[in-house]
Amino acid sequence: MIHSFSMSPRYLGKYPGVGFGLTLITGCRDCGDPAGFDQHKRKLLRQMRKRATLSRISERIDIYADFFRLFGYECPLPKHLQRTIHSGFPRYSLCVDAHFMAEMCAGILVAVTDADRFDGKLTLDVANEDEACAGMGGRRFSTKKDEIVLRDEKEIVCVLCQGADEKTRVREDTVNVLFYAYAVPGIERPYLKDGLTIAADTMAQWGGGKVEGIEIF
Repeated sequence: MIHSFSMSPRYLGKYPGVGFGLTLITGCRDCGDPAGFDQHKRKLLRQMRKRATLSRISERIDIYADFFRLFGYECPLPKHLQRTIHSGFPRYSLCVDAHFMAEMCAGILVAVTDADRFDGKLTLDVANEDEACAGMGGRRFSTKKDEIVLRDEKEIVCVLCQGADEKTRVREDTVNVLFYAYAVPGIERPYLKDGLTIAADTMAQWGGGKVEGIEIF
């Protein structure tokens, strides 16, 4: 078991059959500019840009965008995809780059976090109206009824349509990295595994980490 995780009865009732995925990579380090990483990114970019592949990725991203609009939000994935098509993958840090590559190559929504900063077990749940979450970068999220959220035993750590929290963001000293991937209605589980595999393999090969497994629920 990668991390103690469950789906709440409320989530299962509201979003039956809608999956979620996790992968934990332990003992990671960010080497700054690891040899061969840029070539690997260019290879994935060429594969992603192939017409048939890109068409399927775009279809999945459109499904996420439609789901976000149900709650009054703009999905960031379409703009990320257009920038990636025209400019390639961005260069931030190994963890964040692996996250972007997983999203764009699989056409899914992925978060990257520090596994050691969660408080207890994780639960995929449905929010009540006006629950609070301390978002990344000092933002404050206030939930809408039936939004999909991820909780640890203390608080909400991510609101699907708004973003992840500040507490669990990756930092320079992060060594145990947890990626998780949300599906929404219309997104099949195998795509979650495809994206998380890209993230996990990237951290293992260029960050020296150990993949503890990939779990799709």
